[in-house]
Amino acid sequence: MAYIGKTPVIGNFQKCDSISVVNGQAAYTLQVGGANVSPQSENHMLVSLNGILQAPVDSFTVSGSTLTFASNLITGDVIDFVMILGNVLDLGVPSDNTVSLAKLTATGTKDATTFLRGDNTFAEAGGGKVLQVVTATDSTERSTTSTSFVTGSNTLSINITPSSTSSKIFVVVTTSIQNSGTSENSYFTIFRDSTNLGNASYGMSILAPNIYQNTSMSILDSPSSTSQLTYQLYMKGTNGNTSKICVIGTHSSLTAFEIQG
Repeated sequence: MAYIGKTPVIGNFQKCDSISVVNGQAAYTLQVGGANVSPQSENHMLVSLNGILQAPVDSFTVSGSTLTFASNLITGDVIDFVMILGNVLDLGVPSDNTVSLAKLTATGTKDATTFLRGDNTFAEAGGGKVLQVVTATDSTERSTTSTSFVTGSNTLSINITPSSTSSKIFVVVTTSIQNSGTSENSYFTIFRDSTNLGNASYGMSILAPNIYQNTSMSILDSPSSTSQLTYQLYMKGTNGNTSKICVIGTHSSLTAFEIQG
């Protein structure tokens, strides 16, 4: 905002350094901490002389950092104190324990469990909390000869709806897998809806013909969404070999954790 004339001085109340009276002198320099200070006007000051508050303009004036009394002071006079009020329209620094939560403009819930962040919002302390857990299991052996990723198990699928776009989804799959080919790999990965969250071409692979092994994989996803999401295990083979999951009477599980961002 622009001002016509002198810009208002905004700041804390200041008590000037002690001033020694000089016999026959009316003008004195105002200082705080040894540095000259310039009040906005006489009306922004409290001046006590000989225990009596002086009337601005009538009893003293100010120009820059010079305080001038209406008449010369004499030996025995005492300037008790000079207070500079700054801009009287400004509250300066509030006293301790005088600002309540209701006076703050910050958004969010203001209570004993939250703190004020640098972006002027209240948030719960910490982060990384588990907000919800969704899990699914499957005990049926599934197989495919597809060379493109397909669902390994229609039952090994979970739906989860994040509570915030800043949430992350930690997905963990445990299963047993087998590859029937003698020189080809089988591949397994985790999809979110139609998005492959693993390596776009391969995911996790196994080359162990007719031997099953227990395995697990996990992915930390940042979907930036509050819509329902579907996470599911997908698999594929190469050159017509058979890829299997959940073999030899074992079971598979898929668990999704929503982690607070």
